Parts: sequence; C-alpha cells; structure tokens
Amino acid sequence: MLKTMRHHAKYFYVLFFIVILSFIFWGVGTVDKTVPGDVVAEVDQYKISAEEYWRTYDRAFGFYKEIYKEKFDEEMQKKLNLKESILNTLIEGKVLLVAAKKYGITVGDDELNEAIRNESVFHKNGSFDGEVYLNRLRLNRLSPEAYESAKRQELIVSKVRRMIELSVAVPPGILSNIQGDDKTVKSITDSIVGSEKEKLVKSYVEGLKKGMKIKVYRDLLS
Repeated sequence: MLKTMRHHAKYFYVLFFIVILSFIFWGVGTVDKTVPGDVVAEVDQYKISAEEYWRTYDRAFGFYKEIYKEKFDEEMQKKLNLKESILNTLIEGKVLLVAAKKYGITVGDDELNEAIRNESVFHKNGSFDGEVYLNRLRLNRLSPEAYESAKRQELIVSKVRRMIELSVAVPPGILSNIQGDDKTVKSITDSIVGSEKEKLVKSYVEGLKKGMKIKVYRDLLS
C-alpha cells in the first residue's frame, strides 16, 4: 500500500509541475477572441484552449514515456488516465487563479523578478544574464511581457497551493508506526505528507468549484 501511495503522490506532483510549465509557455489568461470550438474548458473568466491542453498532454505523455519506456503501454496509460488527469489539473490551476483573485492573493514585482532571476535556464556562468533571458524567450516566440504575465500567474497558483497545504494535518499515529533507517523513514513520511497535501488541495478545489461556472467540451478530447 505504501508503495502505491508513494507512486501516486509522486505522479500528481510531477503532473502539477508539468502543467505549471504549460502556464509559462502557453499562457493562462483569458482567451476572449477564441471561438468556442477551440476551447476545451471554461472556468469563470478563464479558458483552456485546445492548443494549451494538447501541448500539455504531449509534454506529459513524453515525460512518462521517457520514465517508463516500454512499460508505458496501453494498459498503463489507461491506469494513469492521462487525458482526464491533464484536464482536471488544468482546471484546478484556473480554479486556484479565480480563488486568488477573490481573496486578493498576488505576486509583487520584486517577487516576480527574483523568481525569474533564479531560473537556471536564464543563467550564464552561474548567474542571471539578460541576453540569455531574451534569447530564450525569442526561441519560444514569447515577449518579455507575455512571459512575465504567465510567470506571475504560475507563482500565484503555487502560492495558493502552499497556503492550502500548510493546513494539512497527518494523524500522528500513522507517522509513529513507520520503521526503517533514517532515509527510509524520511521517504515514506514525505510520501504520506505529500499524499495528504494533494488530497487537501483537491478537496479545497472541489469546494471552490461549487461556486464557479465551469464548462467542459469533451468532444475535443477524443
């Protein structure tokens, strides 16, 4: 059971960060000019475009294909239910953005600039380099304004998740029964806490959904 728990906790966290990367490169803002046929889902004022969904799916599919190699067969794909998981995680991100706006959770310019300067992909000789930054954005056909807007929203989503996760409480009896060396105990403890955090976030998101207008166009997911 613990092995399964560790696997799923790791899976959900990896999937979340894959989706976060999609925020950076494919945007998370409203898509007012998008025609209905190009929209996979709507969460209040936010829309998930078909392009955003399928590019995120391809990124996740490639990641798990690289990890599991020949084991990533049709049976495993069915177990992971990747299409539905991608959709739910994208929706979760939009729900948290709506919640952040409602509760006034923001990311200031200093916080944004620090996060960008700490991105290793923009470093040269161990420190942030403006030319590298601009060249990376050009390669991805992004303007600094578009990237920084998406990065700000990525940080907001992460901040909301962290705030929710801080309230997680794992029954002490579960952790006290873990046996093994320090490395094993830490690994199992981290997995249990991670699993509890994920369940709490999902429960919170489900509660938020009840007060939001959400539409899903599943015909575009086939």
